[in-house]
Amino acid sequence: MDLATLLPFLVNVIVGGLVLGFVYAIIALGYTMVYGVLQLINFAHSEVFVTGAVVGFEVFRILAPNPMNGYLKLLIALVAAMVISGGLNVLIERLAYRPLRNAPKLVPLITAIGVSLILQDVLRVIEGFQGRFDLTYTLPDEFGSKFCAAGTGCGGVGDFLRTIGVDLQVKDVILIVVALISLTVLNYVVNRTRLGKAIRAVAQDRVTAGLMGIDSNLMISATFLIGGALGGISGVLYGMKVGTLNAYSGFEPGLVAFTAAVLGGIGSIPGAVLGGLLIGVIQKLVSVMSVLGEVVGSENLKTIDDSYSKMGAFVVLVLILIFKPTGLLGKSNTEKV
Repeated sequence: MDLATLLPFLVNVIVGGLVLGFVYAIIALGYTMVYGVLQLINFAHSEVFVTGAVVGFEVFRILAPNPMNGYLKLLIALVAAMVISGGLNVLIERLAYRPLRNAPKLVPLITAIGVSLILQDVLRVIEGFQGRFDLTYTLPDEFGSKFCAAGTGCGGVGDFLRTIGVDLQVKDVILIVVALISLTVLNYVVNRTRLGKAIRAVAQDRVTAGLMGIDSNLMISATFLIGGALGGISGVLYGMKVGTLNAYSGFEPGLVAFTAAVLGGIGSIPGAVLGGLLIGVIQKLVSVMSVLGEVVGSENLKTIDDSYSKMGAFVVLVLILIFKPTGLLGKSNTEKV
């Protein structure tokens, strides 16, 4: 591979990493919001996210024979996933976490792991009753086409993408747009609304917030609702990205997203976004090390294939936490949720 071919290849790798990173960022926000308010690592969030992915699968499956616009189907899938995942997250908080709020921190942590395992099998049973295990998304045909392909009338955008060698599918662009809208709305809600101020007040000092007339239980439920809704959105986007998943598919991306939250500084919304994007790009770069090994003639690099991508992300995480334990945007530089 010569330099003229290598540069567009690397650009595509980085863009692909950013697309993946946006998914991780939205999942990570679910972890970081709950941690910011309760200092609880909600390990069940990975299953809340997969629930959203399963809801998205069911919506696309049911609406597949319907000739309605594909983007309307996506909107229905996103809204349904937000409602169900958000409601599920609130239910988990009310039944499993609230009774343990004053217990030692290890107790709700173990409970979160237990809830995670329960939800995995509940999802498996629900889909198993219908004879399904692996769920393959039935996306509208236009989502799989190339974005701004030659002759589609995209004008300057298509020419620019072809000039720099970026090759995107329509679903990748949808993923980026939905993620950016979600992050913008979340930022507005948290920083510009009375609800966001109340949530931040509870995160800072629950007792004092209560003395000021803020219902802490209600704000914590609202936090779980928002985090669950984000999990639902990310579930649908992840399902669109990977194509096929099952009830146990949440563990790996959930762990990576949690890593992204820690990398950026858990409890920090900008940190979760930054961590997600960095992890996505790092994973993609590690996955193409074998190609770079051919370019530079390194036999060692040639042996590093896609299966090592997770390792690269965690190595970077460990290195950053050694030198900056609070993460890239740690507590001293940021405001908690």
